[in-house]
Amino acid sequence: MIRILVADDDSSVCELINVRLKARGIEVSWRTSADEALAAIATESFDVLVTDLSMHGMNGLELCERVATNRPDLPVIVMTAHTNVENAVGALRSGAYDFITKPLDMDALFYAIERAAKHRALQTEVKRLERALSASHSFDELIGTSPAMVKLFDMLRRVSDLDASVLIVGESGTGKDLTARALHRNSKRAEGPFIPINCAAVPEQLIESELFGHVKGAFTDAKADHAGLFVEANGGTIFLDEIGELPLRLQPKLLRVLQEKTVRAVGGKREIPVDVRIIAATNRDLESAVEEGTFREDLFYRINVIQVEVPPLRGRGGDVLLYARHFVEQFAAAMGKKVSGVSSVAAERLLAYSWPGNTRELQNCIERAVALTDYEEITVDDLPERVRNYRRSDVIVAGEDPTELVPLEEVTRRYMTRVLEACGGNKTLAAKILQVNRRTLTRKFCGEGKAAAASSTSILEETS
Repeated sequence: MIRILVADDDSSVCELINVRLKARGIEVSWRTSADEALAAIATESFDVLVTDLSMHGMNGLELCERVATNRPDLPVIVMTAHTNVENAVGALRSGAYDFITKPLDMDALFYAIERAAKHRALQTEVKRLERALSASHSFDELIGTSPAMVKLFDMLRRVSDLDASVLIVGESGTGKDLTARALHRNSKRAEGPFIPINCAAVPEQLIESELFGHVKGAFTDAKADHAGLFVEANGGTIFLDEIGELPLRLQPKLLRVLQEKTVRAVGGKREIPVDVRIIAATNRDLESAVEEGTFREDLFYRINVIQVEVPPLRGRGGDVLLYARHFVEQFAAAMGKKVSGVSSVAAERLLAYSWPGNTRELQNCIERAVALTDYEEITVDDLPERVRNYRRSDVIVAGEDPTELVPLEEVTRRYMTRVLEACGGNKTLAAKILQVNRRTLTRKFCGEGKAAAASSTSILEETS
């Protein structure tokens, strides 16, 4: 419940505001002088101060200045007659959050109070996150205060010093590369090399040589021996990013390296011992890839000894503002601009957006905003249109009018779409939440058009 303090030397105005806003669920206290209001603020907690501009003794402008100096976290709304709008603008310069003219429009006052309270809550959250950043819940370069990130840090601390293979799963842009590097730097292999390779970025005809090496003359361009990344990583860690894109023909050779701890170069005849920890990462659903025949089941179990899931940005709550503030400082320094933070309204939009591109998309968004802004804080207008105008796609069943209600299969289809979207397209996770067989989900729901809609009822029946 929002709690406000009203300061007005006309008690009838205070009584009117009390009655009207109490009916809307706002708790109202009131005082008939600025001095009494300051005394109340010193001993009690309020979300918003509403003050008249013209009062006997200390006026509203002076009160606003005192509050802005001593309680900058408390937003002030100034009430003024139409003839005193110029003075109200002066109050805004003195630190007031908003002003409203008399005679009072209770709807306008209510919405102004609601906005001010939301602004205060966001400012409080930003300060909490700043304190958390300095305290901070972290693991190496990874930071966060949300339960999802605290859980991730706990898992990383438990597995970092083990030699078991780790599979890092998560959507694109969530920070799987940072997670792999953090695991290596906090392991007993930290003094050894960390060798990353993106399996999707190396041409298929070259990746075997890159991973396992080759001997001179093994193929046309093999003019000298090449050790390969597994040999280079000896005593350290090799990070196989986008492991799901590894060509099927090379998967048995990787499996053999994992089992035998030796590699054989392309064209070579001898086995070379290697002492390497394997960390792999993927944004694909490897269990589905196994079913589809594009990924070997035995290799999946060998790399998936320990699975570490990096949560999507939309699952990290207020951490979005923590990262946004970090990126603002980073890009403002790089561009030589005096940008110190994010406005409360812009912060609200950042929190509401679903971030399909995760941290990478947020970083791009903030870099753009810092480059474009003309202010010391990023405003809503500085954000990309997709963030400014985002509307969450919830599952909604229309109200009382029977003509607005939709068939059961349509409700089911909407819900399943929402679950799959929330899971970032991961059919395995979506199937667990929906309590259906993953093959059923793939076969009956992930088809296209009318077939998908028609199948949703069948899936519902299978779960019952």
